[in-house]
Amino acid sequence: MDSIDKAILDKLTQNSRMPVSEISKKIALSIPAVAERIRKLEQNNTIEKYTIKVNRQKLGQNLLAFIFVSIDHTENIQHFRDTITQQSCVLECHHVAGNHDYLLKVVLEDTSFLENFLSKTLKNIKGVVSSNTIISLTTLKEELQT
Repeated sequence: MDSIDKAILDKLTQNSRMPVSEISKKIALSIPAVAERIRKLEQNNTIEKYTIKVNRQKLGQNLLAFIFVSIDHTENIQHFRDTITQQSCVLECHHVAGNHDYLLKVVLEDTSFLENFLSKTLKNIKGVVSSNTIISLTTLKEELQT
């Protein structure tokens, strides 16, 4: 990947619907050359998918929380992974090093929905022995990196 590919990715990250002709003008490369580079970036899975950024508050998802989760035994890890990745409120699930095993990023309507998720879903997953929840008050920056 060279600087031109990085410039194309930067433009697509800003607006995944940006026309090839506009990208072409912004990076001073012909339309066919930009289109071919995008095709190659898609083909080699550098571009995995195109998506949108949704305003969560307008959807009623007013609470953003991060939850550290600890699993008791190795044999329960796959069940945890299979179960947690099916939860629509879980935006991200990371296997982490440190005092806990996983870090979840979740969005919910409010604290009552968070309480319900913690007590009726998360803590009922076999192997979950503890969790630690941190509620985000304000998001200063949240974007994909190129």
